Amino acid sequence: MTVKTLAIVGAVLVALSTLSACGNTIRGIGRDTASAVNATQDAGRSVAKAAN
Repeated sequence: MTVKTLAIVGAVLVALSTLSACGNTIRGIGRDTASAVNATQDAGRSVAKAAN
């Protein structure tokens, strides 16, 4: 393999690793957002029950 080929393979591996990390981060943000929505809904239900 030439140096140019090794550089291309290395660049592709770095790009794939970066994209994989971004995918995990986005998935985590989605879970956090869903948890926040659920907590807000639960709090709203608690307030509604207390008002009755």
